[in-house]
Amino acid sequence: MDDFVCKILKDWGLNEWIGTFKHEGIDTENLYCLEDQDLEKLFSKVGPRAHFREKLKLLKVLPSTNDGGKRKLDQESNNGQPTAKRFRRNMSGSLPELTILSNVKNVMAHVLVKLQSQDNTKLNSFLRDKIRDLETDRRELVGVFGKTGAGKTSLINAVIEESKLLPSGDVDACTSVMIKVEANMCNTKYQAHIEFITQEEWKDELWSINQYHGDTADQKKDDEDDDYQDVIEKLSALYGEEWKQKSSEELMNTRYFREIPEFLQSTKKILSCQTAEELSAKMIKYIRTDSNQGGSKGIKRWYWPLVKCVTVKVPHDNFPQHVTLVDLPGNGDRNKSRDTMWKGIVGNCSTVWIVTEINRAASDKESWEILKNISSHLGNGGECRCIQFICTKSDIIEDSTDHSADLQALILRRNLKAKEAVRKEFNKLSKIKKHFSDDSFQVYTVSSKEFLKTKFLSPENTEIPKLQDVLQNLSDCHSETLNYVSGAHGILSLIHGASLKQEPGNNKEVCAELERNMALHLDPVQKVMGRACLVFEKCLREGVEKSKISCDKQLNKFLFPRGKSGSGYHRTLKSVFKNGGVYKPKKGKQINLNMKLTSFLTESIDEEFRKTFPNEQKCGPFNGVINKFSLDTKSLKEKYKEVTLQLIFLRTQEEKLKKKLNKMIRDQKKIMYNSLTKTIEETMQECYKMAAGYSGPGMLEKMRETLSRHVYESKNTMFAKAKDVMLNHLLSLRVEILETVMDTLNNSIDLSLRTDNHSIPALQSLGVQLEAQQSLYEAKNPPLVIITLSTDNIPACGPQ
Repeated sequence: MDDFVCKILKDWGLNEWIGTFKHEGIDTENLYCLEDQDLEKLFSKVGPRAHFREKLKLLKVLPSTNDGGKRKLDQESNNGQPTAKRFRRNMSGSLPELTILSNVKNVMAHVLVKLQSQDNTKLNSFLRDKIRDLETDRRELVGVFGKTGAGKTSLINAVIEESKLLPSGDVDACTSVMIKVEANMCNTKYQAHIEFITQEEWKDELWSINQYHGDTADQKKDDEDDDYQDVIEKLSALYGEEWKQKSSEELMNTRYFREIPEFLQSTKKILSCQTAEELSAKMIKYIRTDSNQGGSKGIKRWYWPLVKCVTVKVPHDNFPQHVTLVDLPGNGDRNKSRDTMWKGIVGNCSTVWIVTEINRAASDKESWEILKNISSHLGNGGECRCIQFICTKSDIIEDSTDHSADLQALILRRNLKAKEAVRKEFNKLSKIKKHFSDDSFQVYTVSSKEFLKTKFLSPENTEIPKLQDVLQNLSDCHSETLNYVSGAHGILSLIHGASLKQEPGNNKEVCAELERNMALHLDPVQKVMGRACLVFEKCLREGVEKSKISCDKQLNKFLFPRGKSGSGYHRTLKSVFKNGGVYKPKKGKQINLNMKLTSFLTESIDEEFRKTFPNEQKCGPFNGVINKFSLDTKSLKEKYKEVTLQLIFLRTQEEKLKKKLNKMIRDQKKIMYNSLTKTIEETMQECYKMAAGYSGPGMLEKMRETLSRHVYESKNTMFAKAKDVMLNHLLSLRVEILETVMDTLNNSIDLSLRTDNHSIPALQSLGVQLEAQQSLYEAKNPPLVIITLSTDNIPACGPQ
């Protein structure tokens, strides 16, 4: 054990464990590698273990001058890749922020402990809750879509500057599960957190497979039968050839899952490695489909059919802290839990990358079909602000043998033409454009290969650095330091202000002005929401009438499609009904009957919905009036100087409330928009179950007749019901917003200005001194109030 480890154990009040750390040989280098199972062995008591874990977590995000050995090892083992990574350079600008954040968190943890030892008054409880609420860790989701072979995996590897992180390059292999990539804020290792579907879900899939065999025993199973090929692929991956002689009960034998006990225990499996290449080799069997089912890789059993999602964590100086990249299939998933997760992730994406090869980017039907399929989930039904169409393999010029210096110029001219062609194609998609603003679509032409190993193109001309800047800018939008420090400043201002002696009833006048300001600014909020309700009702009423008139025609197109023979189409219909109105073929277009039936309702509301709830959030009737809402504490501070500190607290609470309301609107508007399709889906479920139950001769005619009759009998009520459900959601949101504003601010005013001054200890008794100062810690930011906190006997966090 070295001096640094000894010092931090003393600083953290863990002197009695110095001997244990010395005995186990814990030095500065391996301190950063300690994980939960190691802490279990080092600490025999839960309290000290939890205290050390929290301190170590803060220490890991600070710059350290003592980890040179570990950093050097990581860099040297990176197979010759450049060590000066773009994200690593960007991180250097935020190191002062991390130091500030860590120190302030240290102080607030100390204050919280002190408050917990005081009398449990209403104000004391309020302050403890506010300190706990300071912790926020929102990540921007970037969804990556594209067909097999488009270069998604290589693109992600290039953006991270780890060419061998996600497995790629096999002609006969493709990524089969959702993969998230994000920064590892706990340690400096490369990790994969593998989440499995449940045993019950796999049992259901095996049972469905048996049912499928029964339904198709007397029918020809050929290469065009997607369901059958999907069954074969999954079973062969997990069981090899054994599945052909086993029942579904036998296939659940635990011997098949010895390597993954976490599947049987319903827990996550964590793979942890020192290098990206090592992790890639370990996780390939959990994420990739290989037509050779192992082949030269020597893998006997592939576990991807059981995997719900894999989260890959890379060292935090390789990737922005507040961004998660997600590699997603374009049509969702046939497994219900994976599909639910897919919908949730797509709906939460703030940016989307549609990836396709540059040589046919504008004409690639599959890529545009993916965008069409997900547009409503991203736009009105989601929170996507930006669609980025990424044309990969831009270094390839077909039929060119030119290897001269002019090749870069030739490539760049071709890239410009490709961008223009893609933009023209996007402008034709009027239905998609209803969900997004005009400037939300961007085109990039990238070369992952050239970026990682330059031959013809400069790094900037590969446009990978532009995508890295996109991710960094998304991350920078979430200044955890600013949010946390601002909130802490407000709380400590309240504590300090409340401890100053005031004459009883002195604050009546300022309280009355605050309440008048609140009522004055709530009035336009109510009016805007009222107008939105009237506009929505008018649009939806028209949509209901159009749906009733046109639904029969829409249904006939689905039941009797052109070019589809009855002998083959009955399998497609059966799959649609068995899956609640949705069929996701392995290739080709997704069929969603529920969305087809709802289409006239959604089209009637799409334009007004986007105007009312724009994903940009800074504008729009709801967000607009909320962002303008103010208690006007700035002018009141001039008038009531004796309660300046309490007014600072109220200002921070007001800003926190606005963020909470904007999130509430963002979440509720997605539920509201998707409620139209959900209501139709629920109304159709009984019909789907009945139609799916038919078999034998005349099955196709019975399914068609059942569906037609149900829609005819329900059309006068189900579309009106969908309208009413959406309007009820809108009215509920209106009530929730108004109640949240009044309850939150009235409670904050009461506890900061009407509470007995002796019910809370002074900051001095908590060991904290508070001083506010103006600071510009980055030139690009406006002046920010940063609190300087000096404490008595509070250790600084991290090496000195």
